[in-house]
Amino acid sequence: MVLKKRKLKSRPAKKTIRNKKITTKKPVLKKKKTIKKLTVQKKPVSDKSKDIIGVVTHYFPKVRAAVIKLKTALALGQKIRIKGHTTDFTQTVSSIQIDHAPVTEAKNGQEIGLLVNSRVRQHDLVYRV
Repeated sequence: MVLKKRKLKSRPAKKTIRNKKITTKKPVLKKKKTIKKLTVQKKPVSDKSKDIIGVVTHYFPKVRAAVIKLKTALALGQKIRIKGHTTDFTQTVSSIQIDHAPVTEAKNGQEIGLLVNSRVRQHDLVYRV
């Protein structure tokens, strides 16, 4: 978006009467305001965005299990990192379940149940380590 500079017009001299003397005031020109262009800086893409496995959608505190919507495949024995606003820990995948049935690996697009070592919250991200 490019903003144009305004051209200021000069005003004609005003005549005022003071003590029955006619004086003329010089016109006052306003200072020109320069308008700066706004530039939007793009943030560099971090390496972590490439390693995202999925997002936590739900957490069951009694069984310490999290439901994760996968973006890439996940298998038993892989190391993962779960990071959120108040969450940050790493662990190895010890148990994966799909519809209450244990599996050894899951594909992208599936929702899995995963045993976790610590509390997780919705929208926490799961990374590959």
